[in-house]
Amino acid sequence: MTDCTYNRTPTEPENTLTDEDKAEVDLETKAEHLKLIGNDPNKPKGIVDIYAPVSGVITDQQVTSSSGMQALGSAAFTISDLSSVWVLCDVYENDLANVHLGDIAEVHLNAYPDHIFKGRVSNIGATLDANIRTAKVRIELQNPGLMRLGMFVTATFHGSTKETRAIVPASAVLHMHDRDWIYVPAPENKFRRVEVKAGDALPGNFQEIKSGLQPGQPLVANALILEHTISQ
Repeated sequence: MTDCTYNRTPTEPENTLTDEDKAEVDLETKAEHLKLIGNDPNKPKGIVDIYAPVSGVITDQQVTSSSGMQALGSAAFTISDLSSVWVLCDVYENDLANVHLGDIAEVHLNAYPDHIFKGRVSNIGATLDANIRTAKVRIELQNPGLMRLGMFVTATFHGSTKETRAIVPASAVLHMHDRDWIYVPAPENKFRRVEVKAGDALPGNFQEIKSGLQPGQPLVANALILEHTISQ
């Protein structure tokens, strides 16, 4: 006859929560939420004040007037900062070569045709719409409060071009008869008076010449003295 020995391991209690425990945990969670939004859970009231975490404009609302919220933390409202907005334009494939990042764009709203808003191109889409052969061009601009989501606009792009202009001493420009003149050397040690179009006055007593004189072209530095000499 064989003796058998059985080792019994005591059964450990299962970690289960009763309905009462679950309700207590839920109550503590809601109380912490109330504290976070500035309300006292020990003094309950029918209306709870919830403050927006940021300033802006309500662009989406998931609750209606007099309706209650089933759970704290629900996305009841969407607040957007519309002080700076994006305008997305469809630019045809043939016109893309004339649009560059950083270009200035004038935006016209259909709702306000007399207003012109200026922005800059901040992105040019890498893909084309296969149906209408256009690319999305994004313009960033400041919103004075008139622009709303979903508005239709038209935009005019102004490309930046490099220009080289001459800069001369201010004394080289002779203002006479509502025109601007300079003196340049001529054959046989003579001088010739040439009409130019003067631009902005620059620091250091210099003058910008928009047209009529090429950069590096010789000229008389003091046109007034030469004019007096010729007149005598």
